[in-house]
Amino acid sequence: MINDKALFEFVEPYYVDKDIMHNMWHIELVQRTVNRILSQCSYIVDEECLRLATYFHGFIYRYEARIKQWMLEQNYDEEKVAKTLKIAWESQRSEIPETIEAKILHDAHVLEGGKTYLIVKTLITGSVRGQSLLDTLDYVEKNVLNQNKCYLPETIPLCEEMNIFTNDFFADLKDGIR
Repeated sequence: MINDKALFEFVEPYYVDKDIMHNMWHIELVQRTVNRILSQCSYIVDEECLRLATYFHGFIYRYEARIKQWMLEQNYDEEKVAKTLKIAWESQRSEIPETIEAKILHDAHVLEGGKTYLIVKTLITGSVRGQSLLDTLDYVEKNVLNQNKCYLPETIPLCEEMNIFTNDFFADLKDGIR
């Protein structure tokens, strides 16, 4: 069983220095989206591993060993640790998830905040990183448009709707400022 206090104390320092679209609020949004997906389907999942992976997905690529150490200190067995790490890794946007938990987390990450959120997140992230609007739009064209994919039958239509909306929005914005 997850000790929420210990989990928050462990993960919070890894999100403190992240930009405003990738901090603990981001984790809350992704977790809410995970919960929405779970409420709309009947998959049998390891909710504990899924929840832990949700909190770890934003820093697993740098601190996998620390995550593993912390989980072992919290008395998780090797199997639970391995499963959680696999979910967190498979959920990364660049990965193709295999486990149902990773598909849920991956899709929740893609769909967090709804169809308009990707636009907001991209524009804010570009601004926070010091990019001009034109630089951000160039980045979006090369790295964001039509790059989002979901893997669950329940989420694929939502992703398609988001991609269409995002493409239309950015095309309109680009036409309006260039």
